Amino acid sequence: MTADLSLIHLIANASVLVQVVMVLLFLASILSWAVIYGKSRQLNLAKKEADRFEEIFWSGGDVGDIYKKLHPQRDELKGMERIFEAGLSEYGRLHRKTNDPESVISGAQRAMRTSLARETDEIEANLSFLATVGSTSPYVGLFGTVWGIMNSFRALGNVQQATLSMVAPGIAEALIATAMGLFAAIPAVIAYNRFANQVNRLLSSYDNFIEEFSTLLQRQIYASKEKKIQVS
Repeated sequence: MTADLSLIHLIANASVLVQVVMVLLFLASILSWAVIYGKSRQLNLAKKEADRFEEIFWSGGDVGDIYKKLHPQRDELKGMERIFEAGLSEYGRLHRKTNDPESVISGAQRAMRTSLARETDEIEANLSFLATVGSTSPYVGLFGTVWGIMNSFRALGNVQQATLSMVAPGIAEALIATAMGLFAAIPAVIAYNRFANQVNRLLSSYDNFIEEFSTLLQRQIYASKEKKIQVS
């Protein structure tokens, strides 16, 4: 008698625990693909917006004009625009309150670093989920496989003569769990490594912008201070 080794039949006739493992791995795979799609769009958009803003910022235009355009929509800003707005807003507030250049610059840097921390949280969101799926799915699948094979051998203990047709379905259905674990893990690991590299590069560009913008503000505040001294 030939055993039915079709995929649907094997899954339908697997033990309850192995079926639960398969369902969990299937859901993990679906969720990881949703995260991959969303994170890919988010990072691509953030990179384009950062490049566009840097092009506008370093084109030689007036910084005050850029700030005036961005400030009314400050709650909707993201990425480099949010960092810029936070830094220049704090710079202007402190510049009106104190004549100490170091306090003004350090305050503006703190505001930009705080904004950068918020951006980091948003950009790195859900990356840990991909890392978890990538690292645990093979072991979850292996657990289902081991359990299925144990059940197959336990069933063999109740018969006097074992044949390959008796063993094959149980082992085959158990191995599906391992295959599903790898199917869930491999895309998650590849996507995590790719996104981690993109995130590091994007955050590095944000960090470089903070340093360059801080230098620009420092030059501006010392230049205005020298003009006051010359006038007096």
